[in-house]
Amino acid sequence: MEKSKQLIGLLLSLLFIYVMLYITFKEINIFWYLYTFTLLVGIAIAVIYGRLKDELSTWQYLLFGIGYGTILYGIVRLGHFLISNINAGTEKTILTFLENYGPDNIWHYLLLIFIIVIGEELFWRGFVQQHLKNWVSPGLAVIITSILFALSVAISGFWPGAIAAFLAGLAWGFLYEWKKSLPLIIVSHEIFILLLFMILPLY
Repeated sequence: MEKSKQLIGLLLSLLFIYVMLYITFKEINIFWYLYTFTLLVGIAIAVIYGRLKDELSTWQYLLFGIGYGTILYGIVRLGHFLISNINAGTEKTILTFLENYGPDNIWHYLLLIFIIVIGEELFWRGFVQQHLKNWVSPGLAVIITSILFALSVAISGFWPGAIAAFLAGLAWGFLYEWKKSLPLIIVSHEIFILLLFMILPLY
């Protein structure tokens, strides 16, 4: 009975997130407000029902987070370089997506750093991934969560981003199962975002 309740809660949470994201990506003018609201609800779900682990000391998750975030950025940067030299159409797709949804003022960056990144990790890794382990192995839970995470981007029609989200989801998911530290995953994601959009942006 308990597992049935957890499954229903998981499915309803995913339904809410996907419906809200579908609406969010349709409303470009208020995208940042709707996306932030959606992730705030995701944070609430994760805090109440998730399994949020933190088994590393502060210096360890900061050090590992900076390192893994930088490595992941390097992989994405390399992937972007290869794609841009192979398929010009993909380059145009990326540019269009960034023009529509990319951060372009200080408030967007603040929302991204202090709510959206944290919300994504709490919801996808801390809630969805951990609940899936009630029915499947940890490795399979990481893969399924990564697919679900990628679908949250694919709703926008941005397939390069969905592929990147899937690969990043695998990296963060397995890292969470290995190190069992959500702060580590959050720091890694934050470093990745800071490099991607502020320090060494692709465009």
